[in-house]
Amino acid sequence: MFILSLAIIIIAAKLAGSLSVRFGQPSVLGEIIVGILLGPSVFGLVHASDTLATFSTIGVILLMFIAGLETDLDEFKRSAKSSTFVGLGGIIFPLFLGYFAGQLMELSDLQSWFLGVMLSATSVSISVQALKEMNKLKSREGTTILGAAVIDDVVVMIILAFLMSFAGDANVSLTTLVIKKFLFFLVAIFVAWKIVPWLLQKFTKLPISEPVISGALIICFVYAFAAEYTGVADIIGAYIAGIAIGATNFKGLIMEKVETISYSIFVPIFFAYIGISAEFSGVIDNLGLIISLSILAVLTKFVGAGLGAKLSGFGWNSSMGIGSAMVSRGEVALIVASMGLASNLIADDIYASAIVVIVITTVVTPPMMKIFFQKNNAK
Repeated sequence: MFILSLAIIIIAAKLAGSLSVRFGQPSVLGEIIVGILLGPSVFGLVHASDTLATFSTIGVILLMFIAGLETDLDEFKRSAKSSTFVGLGGIIFPLFLGYFAGQLMELSDLQSWFLGVMLSATSVSISVQALKEMNKLKSREGTTILGAAVIDDVVVMIILAFLMSFAGDANVSLTTLVIKKFLFFLVAIFVAWKIVPWLLQKFTKLPISEPVISGALIICFVYAFAAEYTGVADIIGAYIAGIAIGATNFKGLIMEKVETISYSIFVPIFFAYIGISAEFSGVIDNLGLIISLSILAVLTKFVGAGLGAKLSGFGWNSSMGIGSAMVSRGEVALIVASMGLASNLIADDIYASAIVVIVITTVVTPPMMKIFFQKNNAK
């Protein structure tokens, strides 16, 4: 049955993506929507499973790995200031306005701050695909968005650990978490600089088929695992691995082969799985809450990250495009929400509503980006 599900997902995602492009939207929008249609919420042709979730995880890891391969390292360094402004702006606005929203909902102080943290999370995996389709991934805007995502992930996870320590989670040590994150980036940069090129060179000498591609994927998955193990999102680890390999002479060969593997199977499954795994039960009962949180989620990221981009020197259209790209909460917010539920920082009804809000932010991101980046190109 799983094999049939794969076939259904891939053909539906490709057709829906093509239809989305015909309507002037990024293909990723159609792939997510068709996932909702295929899933239990509508037609029930495909159901979420652990195996499908694993394929989806591989898809997002490979997507961010490709983004790293395409990143211009010099441009990445030049974008450090703008990435910091965008990343911090995209945290401050949703964090504090989310807290005030929680107070209006009569949540406790701790629960209100958690709501703010959950709204502060960002996942740019959806934005990466939209940027690729608009030929913006290698631009200053694209590099800024990816750099801001790294900053966002680190800061949000540190704030979350701080809150969870107040919630009485004895397993959380803020000092340990910060040290682990610092060590990850320190070791990751050293390995990228000194060891990755040497490893790939060694793989070329192995008498096996596709040794360089295998070596690159091993490095990608090890980086993703190390990132997740140290409290950094696995997609950030994959992105750093891509940057490291992108600086070697093997970039072109690896890019071609990895894109073939990724976009034929794993990436379409990732986008469709977002819709398939969405749970819309109880939407009517919590419709007011979902609408309010969705508006808050979209506007706080859009305004906060957009103002950060404007303050760092971007024009208004580019700033709004960057703000749009940071709106998607994706799998990172889902992880944060799950951790909050396990630590009693979020009630069941708010958690269920939050899942729908996360899906909504994911769906609206590609068309928002299209609108503002197209305006920027028209100038």
